[in-house]
Amino acid sequence: MKSRSVRVWDIRVNKGAGKKKTYTVRWIVGGREKSRNFATRALADNYRSDLMQAINRGEAFDDATGLPDSMVKSKAAASWLEFVQAYLDMKWPGAAAKSRGSMVDALVTVTPVLVRDQAGRPSADELRRVLRDHLLPPALREADVPAELGPALRWLRRASLPVTEVGEPATVRAALDALALRLDGRPAAPTTVRRKRSVFYNVLQYAVELDALAFNPVDKIRVRAQRVKIAESIDRRVVVNGRQARELLTAVSYVGERGRVGRGERLVAFFGCLYFAALRPSEALALREQDCHLPSTGWGRLTLVDNRPQAGKRWTDSGEVHDRRGLKHRAAADSRVVPIPPELVGLLRRHVDRFGVADDGRLFRSEKGNVVAASTYSRVWKAARELALTPAQVASPLAGRPYDLRHAAVSLWLNSGVPATDVAARAGHSVDVLLKVYAKCIDGQESTVNQRIEAALRGSDA
Repeated sequence: MKSRSVRVWDIRVNKGAGKKKTYTVRWIVGGREKSRNFATRALADNYRSDLMQAINRGEAFDDATGLPDSMVKSKAAASWLEFVQAYLDMKWPGAAAKSRGSMVDALVTVTPVLVRDQAGRPSADELRRVLRDHLLPPALREADVPAELGPALRWLRRASLPVTEVGEPATVRAALDALALRLDGRPAAPTTVRRKRSVFYNVLQYAVELDALAFNPVDKIRVRAQRVKIAESIDRRVVVNGRQARELLTAVSYVGERGRVGRGERLVAFFGCLYFAALRPSEALALREQDCHLPSTGWGRLTLVDNRPQAGKRWTDSGEVHDRRGLKHRAAADSRVVPIPPELVGLLRRHVDRFGVADDGRLFRSEKGNVVAASTYSRVWKAARELALTPAQVASPLAGRPYDLRHAAVSLWLNSGVPATDVAARAGHSVDVLLKVYAKCIDGQESTVNQRIEAALRGSDA
């Protein structure tokens, strides 16, 4: 029997022995009380939220199980493939475009491993293509599948393991091993492994929430070979000094074809924003004329309100390459004010006078008026490094990426004695993250410490 007479109560907190608590979600279906206990408040909140969303969608609840059809379907998903599709359906609406891409990337890597050993296995490339382009992104599942990928799609649906078997230790180890490798079989970067493992872990945790698994099997697996330490602070070798930064900006202006406005000239002020204002590239791309206070003399001010990270058309709701997001680590409608020195004010004023702005007021655009692609400004930066730096410096990490200009700016501010709270506010960091990330870039009392150690060594010889 089905019923739409459903009422969900507030979560009940149960106090056990000592300080341990459990949390109970309670609801009534057709006059019958249902409940489920959870070890954490977060799990209980998620489960209650799923129930409330089903009610708001007008779904009927089963009298016996007490669950709506959508939750019964996810819980009883016949295969890993079906389950991850249900997981993506749940996560997709609230996820940022880059997060969507990351989820699909991780699941494209791990899903071909979670299959039975059946005849006719397609090539690795065919499996990746059919997952990435047809089976995983919700908006692409209804698209026609090319004839050459039809066998791969049918094989995956037949061979995908039941969710219950994914929890076997040997299966989980195989999945974690796959997540640690690149396509060419070499070890992936530690940050990539951590990102993909996080997605895999969260999918399994969702299976636990829906009772498809009794516990998250990753919690009981120890993978020592993959415990590579991830650098969390900036390598001081990437940081340029003021003279080098200005030489690089000058070199940017020379990049391009002679006799016409080069790509580099359009981007001098863009790179200037990264160095003189410590903007992230995606923040500089979103900068509009109305966000800038550019007086004829003295300091100016940038009021940052938007962020345009490059994610790819298939991941954004708008179908554009660049997503439209609020500022990183801030509430959706929050802004950040960054005072800028006269040198950057001059760069921006000259940029607007020469190149104008886009129809929506954006300062930085391609010749066709589009948002500047990361590949474009990265190529310009690569050429500028070769013009401005010595061969030895070009081969080094020094300013290897445009983002390193932001690192140089924050390092300069900290070493100039600007309080960490002010630096954090301008750069869009919390103070603790700021000091952790830039610890190696802060000049200390090395000379004084060396003298004290030397004096102590001489005293020990007496």
